Amino acid sequence: MRWSGQTVGAQQADALPELVDTAALARRSALERSGLVRTVRPPEFAGITFHEVLAKSALNRVPGGGGSLPFGHTVNPYRGCTHACVYCFARPTHAYLDLDTGEGFDREIVVKVNVAEVLARELRRPSWSRDPVALGTNTDPYQRAEGRYGLMPGIITALTESGTPLSILTKGTLLRRDLPLLARAREHVPVELSMSIAIYDDALQQSLEPGTPSTEARLATITAAAAAGFAPSVLMMPVLPDLTDTRAHLDTAFERIRAAGARSVMASALHLKPGVREWYLAWLEREHPALVPRYRELYAGGPHPPAGYRSWLAERVRDARRRHGLGSRPLDPATGTVAAGAPLRTRALAADPSGPHRGVRRGMPADASAAASPPATSPGMLF
Repeated sequence: MRWSGQTVGAQQADALPELVDTAALARRSALERSGLVRTVRPPEFAGITFHEVLAKSALNRVPGGGGSLPFGHTVNPYRGCTHACVYCFARPTHAYLDLDTGEGFDREIVVKVNVAEVLARELRRPSWSRDPVALGTNTDPYQRAEGRYGLMPGIITALTESGTPLSILTKGTLLRRDLPLLARAREHVPVELSMSIAIYDDALQQSLEPGTPSTEARLATITAAAAAGFAPSVLMMPVLPDLTDTRAHLDTAFERIRAAGARSVMASALHLKPGVREWYLAWLEREHPALVPRYRELYAGGPHPPAGYRSWLAERVRDARRRHGLGSRPLDPATGTVAAGAPLRTRALAADPSGPHRGVRRGMPADASAAASPPATSPGMLF
C-alpha cells in the first residue's frame, strides 16, 4: 500500500476494533506496515469501514494560477465518501491507496484523525503566506464520518487563527453545526460557502447520490447560511445529459435555488474520466439502459462531451439564470471552487493593514482582482 506521509500513533478510545479473519489480516499487513493506526467498523455505521491514520501533512498544494498569483491549497480530512455519488470525480483517488474505486470508495473511508493538529503546525511556519485554502475539493468534509470524528471545527479554527482565508464546498447538512464558528471566523478572514446540489428530482437524486442528504435538506442549509450572514453559492455540478439538462429541470432547480436564498449558481456538464466512467455507465445500464447509446456517443472522444453539446448547455443555463435573477461567482483558478476572496481584498488591506481581514496575503499586484478570474475554458465546461 502506498500510504505515503502517514505514521503510526495513538488510537481513538471509542472506536471498535474490526473483527477480521486470518486471511483478511494478511491482506491488511502491508497497509499496517505503511502507517495505519487501525481499522474500525462502528455499529452505528452499518457496512462502513474507517481506516484511521495519522497524517504527516495536511496542506496540499494545487498547481495552478501563475505569475504573481498564489497557488491554491486544499485540506482533505477524509478519503473516500459515504455520499456514494455514482458520478463522483474523486473515485480514482482511492486507487492510489490500492482501495476499490467502486463500492470501496463509498464504504472504506480513510480518516486523518490528527489533521487539525498537523494543519495548525503547518500554518505556524514562517514560510506560510496565508494563501486561500479550499475544503471539499476532493471528498466531502461534511460527510457522515464528520459526525463521528468532528475534524472540521479544529480545521476551521486553525485556519482562522493563522489569518488564512477559506472556502468550503459540501453536500453535507452538518455544515449547519459549524455556522456559528464560521460566522466568528468571518470576522477575521474571508469565508466562502458553497453547497453542491446537482439534482432536483427526488427519485433520481436518491438513485445517483444514495448517501447524501436530500435536495430539500441541502436547500434548507443554504437558507440557514444566508440567515447567518453568508452569501452562499450553489454548484449544480454535474449536469447530466438527457437527465437533468431539460428546461423543466433547470427551471425547477433555479427557482428553488433562488427561493432558498442563494444568489449565484455555477454549472458544468458531466465529466467521465477513467475510473468514474465505468461506474457511471454501469449505473446507467441498470437504471436507464435506453440512454447508454446516447452517452457512448457523447463521450466517445474522451471525458468531456463535445463542444457542441457544451455550448448548447451553456446557453440553456445562462438563459435560466437570467430568468430567475441568479448570478455567477468567480472560481479559484487553482482549486476550481468558489474563490475565498483574498485577492479581491488585497488593495483594501494594503491601504489598511489593521483592517478586519489583516491576515490576508499581502504584496499582491494592484490588478490582482482582475487577474484572479478563472482561466478560460472550453465552451460549456463551467458556466
